Amino acid sequence: MKLSIVFSILVFLVHTPNLAADTVADTPLFKTKRQRMVAQQIRARGISSPKVLRAMDLTPRHVFVPKDIRSQSYADHPLPIGEGQTISQPYIVALMTDSLGLTGREKVLEIGTGSGYQAAVLSSIVKSVVTVEIKKKLFETSSRLLRKHGYENVSSQYGDGYFGWSQQAPYDCIMITAAVDHIPPPLVNQLRDGGRLILPLGNPFSYQNLVLVTKKSGSYAVRQITGVLFVPMTGRAMSIEEE
Repeated sequence: MKLSIVFSILVFLVHTPNLAADTVADTPLFKTKRQRMVAQQIRARGISSPKVLRAMDLTPRHVFVPKDIRSQSYADHPLPIGEGQTISQPYIVALMTDSLGLTGREKVLEIGTGSGYQAAVLSSIVKSVVTVEIKKKLFETSSRLLRKHGYENVSSQYGDGYFGWSQQAPYDCIMITAAVDHIPPPLVNQLRDGGRLILPLGNPFSYQNLVLVTKKSGSYAVRQITGVLFVPMTGRAMSIEEE
């Protein structure tokens, strides 16, 4: 089925969100909002995988959203989380997860932990998740939240995700949650043969194409999924783009 183009529009607020977002109970109101999000934003747009729908329904997105904008947690757009970063639109989180074709047995590497929400969604589907964050404050906040809420199969790492996390390679799947204008070679090298890599590929300061890369016998095939708009990948990726 042909996927409609949905742009993950960046949201910028004048104030700086509270990075140390406190935890809050999963109230009936939040559960109702989450169920509505799944029905209207995700299932209605063609996501039908029971694993993905269940993960989106079970994962408390509001836990990973700063306190001062928590009321918007289940809205149909991204939200700022500080450090110039965002938590992606719920549909984009579901779409990227669904596009990997996960069976539940995978070891997944996520590049760009951000709030920790995407890692939490993945953790309820796959065997294990390694997630790498380059922003120190976001790393500290997200790793604390993931531990506190019992995501025991998630390993949080601090570093430049452009280089992946070779200590636990190879990976069955890799997800990049920031825009880059080329496919990072270190990440392809850390994919097992037959593994999949999903990323927003293109101009980091304009629109990108969400693409799925499948590694095959030392080479790879690329399939375009839809148009998106993500914040740029920083660190080494940015210095290469400027060369």
